[in-house]
Amino acid sequence: MVMRRSSSDLKFLSEMEKSLLSLFMTCMALFIILLTLSRRLKLKKRKISAGGVRPAQLPRGSLGWPFIGETLEFISCAYSPRPESFMDKRRLLYGKVFKSHIFGSPTIVSTDAEVSRVVLQSDAKAFVPSYPKSLTELMGKSSILLINGGLHRRVHGLIGAFFKSPLLKSQITTDMHKYVKDLMSGWQDNQLIFIQDETKHIVFHILVRVLIGLEPGEEMQFLKHNFQEFIAGLMSLPVKLPGSRLYKSLQAKKKMVMLVEKIIKEKRKNMNNSSDDDQKAPRDVIDVLLNDNSLKDDLISDNMIDLMIPGEDSVPILVTLAIKYLSDCPLALHQLENENIQLKEKKSKQGESTTLNWTDYLSLQFTQDVITETLRLGNIISGILRMAMKDMEIKGHFIPKGWCVFTYFRSVHLDETLYEDPHQFNPWRWKDKDMNSCGFTAFGGGQRLCPGLDLARLEASIFLHHLVTNFTWVAEEDQVVNFPTVRMKRRMPIRVKRKVAT
Repeated sequence: MVMRRSSSDLKFLSEMEKSLLSLFMTCMALFIILLTLSRRLKLKKRKISAGGVRPAQLPRGSLGWPFIGETLEFISCAYSPRPESFMDKRRLLYGKVFKSHIFGSPTIVSTDAEVSRVVLQSDAKAFVPSYPKSLTELMGKSSILLINGGLHRRVHGLIGAFFKSPLLKSQITTDMHKYVKDLMSGWQDNQLIFIQDETKHIVFHILVRVLIGLEPGEEMQFLKHNFQEFIAGLMSLPVKLPGSRLYKSLQAKKKMVMLVEKIIKEKRKNMNNSSDDDQKAPRDVIDVLLNDNSLKDDLISDNMIDLMIPGEDSVPILVTLAIKYLSDCPLALHQLENENIQLKEKKSKQGESTTLNWTDYLSLQFTQDVITETLRLGNIISGILRMAMKDMEIKGHFIPKGWCVFTYFRSVHLDETLYEDPHQFNPWRWKDKDMNSCGFTAFGGGQRLCPGLDLARLEASIFLHHLVTNFTWVAEEDQVVNFPTVRMKRRMPIRVKRKVAT
């Protein structure tokens, strides 16, 4: 016999199913709320000691929207003339250290110089580098930016020692002098010069020679072309499908790595065929790293590509910004010009060569103050991301394991409590001032302090010296773009006029 349900039975079942579904959804909602409250309570209580000492608190702040957090607002501010406005708004609400959610991760943002210093000084047991996925894909696991522990200390130490060597500084001074002189000899009166382009061309060639010993020619042009493709994907979407920006950048890096590996094999062959008496002092970074037999060729080649990035961004933008700020501050330009001319005349009167050495350039105190002020105001590196490897407490702020910490240098460098009129270009503020006492972290800090900081100052000093002692100029209107990297919108055009020799 077939059982048939009446319409009233079906209606009853339908209403019962709706009730059960409603009850289920209510229970799930309560479960999620209780889970969220439990996690927050756990975060607050995780640091309570047995003696009842007041626990470190998770910094106040907002995690923003689900999934995207506050990333869109952060990026919107980053493209504005005042990128620090995102931080300033939250500093007023929550203090100098606050929580947020940017770049896909819950993040503690530090605009506090002391907190940032602790993070930067910590080892890999406490914090490790954290970068957007597209960047880590391009850098690779063996990049000096990502490796940790003993391997990082060894590679960083070898490169840092070489960069500080008098032999290299002398070589770079000679090369930079030659390149700048050759470049500027072709400048005509009233010619429009794009400083950002000119400095990138020079610095890239010098850095490539320092890293892999490559001279100008077809291979240099091949490297430069593919390098442009490579860096275009550093801040791209993490999509590796053929035709995507990241895919193109990865293909460009493969081509560069093949060239560097060829150079490494040639160097290894020469090393194996030469006797101990024939061994010469290292001429480039590859030579230095090859002397450590524990380092593999793929690690060396990958890092050579990564270390070329300062040749595209950091040093050229440092010089470009310095010229912009000097153009807007005639008094500073006049003092810089006098200082450099006086040194040149002094060397000439003493019967010495007017070609300066690296100690001459670094002895130009006001020039160094101009470079320092450019780094502070320009913030070529706005901040650094680190990920906590364990629960941490810094100055009463609780940082959960797995969260990122964004040490935002720009807010510290523009902090009114540390610098008077922080948005004003004022190189005189550095006269007799201790940079270690005011949160100045333009080159990072700790074990990951930029190994090329002295070379950056040296190259900037040389370019500025040759420019101000040989030319006057009128700068055209231009503005700074701060995201995704710092640059000039119109590449800093200046109209030059050669000085008459006296």
